[in-house]
Amino acid sequence: MYQLLRYGVALSVALISLTASANLQDQLDALEPGASFELPSEQLPSLVIRVPGVSVSCAEDSVIDAGGAGHGVEILAEGVSFSGCVVRNWGQDLNELDAGIFVAREAKGAVVADNRLQGPAFGVWLDATPDVVVRNNEIRGEASLRSQDRGNGIHLFNTTGALIEGNDIRQTRDAIYIETANNNKIRNNVMSDLRYGIHYMYSMHNLLEGNLTRGTRTGYALMQSKYLTVVNNRSENDENYGILMNFITNSTLKGNVVTGVSQGQTGGVMISGGEGKAVFIYNSLYNTFEGNYFGHSNIGIHLTAGSEQNEVFDNAFVNNERQVKYVATRTQSWAKDGRGNFWSDYLGWDRNQDGIGDVPYEPNDNVDRLLWKYPEARVLMFSPAVDTLRWVQDAFPVVKSAGVSDPKPLMRIPEHLQSEIR
Repeated sequence: MYQLLRYGVALSVALISLTASANLQDQLDALEPGASFELPSEQLPSLVIRVPGVSVSCAEDSVIDAGGAGHGVEILAEGVSFSGCVVRNWGQDLNELDAGIFVAREAKGAVVADNRLQGPAFGVWLDATPDVVVRNNEIRGEASLRSQDRGNGIHLFNTTGALIEGNDIRQTRDAIYIETANNNKIRNNVMSDLRYGIHYMYSMHNLLEGNLTRGTRTGYALMQSKYLTVVNNRSENDENYGILMNFITNSTLKGNVVTGVSQGQTGGVMISGGEGKAVFIYNSLYNTFEGNYFGHSNIGIHLTAGSEQNEVFDNAFVNNERQVKYVATRTQSWAKDGRGNFWSDYLGWDRNQDGIGDVPYEPNDNVDRLLWKYPEARVLMFSPAVDTLRWVQDAFPVVKSAGVSDPKPLMRIPEHLQSEIR
């Protein structure tokens, strides 16, 4: 009898909960366009917003718990604002695009702001939605899952005109993934404990400004994209790459600061050939690097696979273990309008005190290439044999290989980067 009574009470509670959930969804569906609605202060199930122009917010103790399946919140109408809510425990099926907040393509102009999200799959998924604003959200992934099994914090798929601003994203797979998405602005986001902070694929005419990555396995992964404007971003103590560029063309990188990039590890073992590169440029052409700071990393800048015809000037390369690694067959001259770059290991002089070195800076020679090919030869770095090789190539430049040359090296770090001096 007691068991029957207990089951009856539990069933009644469940029915009441389902009724309340149904009533809440009915209330949302019955809103007039443009109305405002505050969700009650209790634990709530998944919700769908279907009425255009409504503003949905949460009371102080409201929690939307998706029960481990599907989306937490779906926005299916134009001009919806969803703000100030806690969303958690949505599904983890990446193939089904499970997300804390799923913004459908018909939800043009939606605003997702000031929410706190924690769950295993995608935080916010923008499904070809134009003119969306995603601002000041805190997004956390499921740290118990492998990185590759988590979703991205914010995923833009075929999205145009979006503003992604002021979000704090941690422990997802990538913080912000931009896929075939053009004319978007990604600004002032903070990202840490991730695979990639920013990940671009097949996108054009995007602005990436004022963002910060810290402790990721790559700060900014820019791939198969063009006409990107990447300005005033920071990468601090990331692994492998601060900025990685793979087939990037006609883009501008200006005023970025990358420091402390170190060699990556897998299972506590250093990755062979995986020195930390402040910037790695692979098969990327016609780009401009101006006024950036690349410092305190294993390698300052690494170029390979035909990465030529890039403009590199007014940058500062400071205290990198190796300033430049250049793998190609043509000499590259890095200066523009009489100004090259600042190199912390430049040993030239400036007799007329015009701030420009009198002799070119040439970071790589045949000895460097020998050491890249045979790393074990580094034990001979300061030996008479290596000194003799360097003397021979200077005395007989006919045997000099192609490399990077800065004909107008700066004697002082550019003024706008002075604050980065340690």
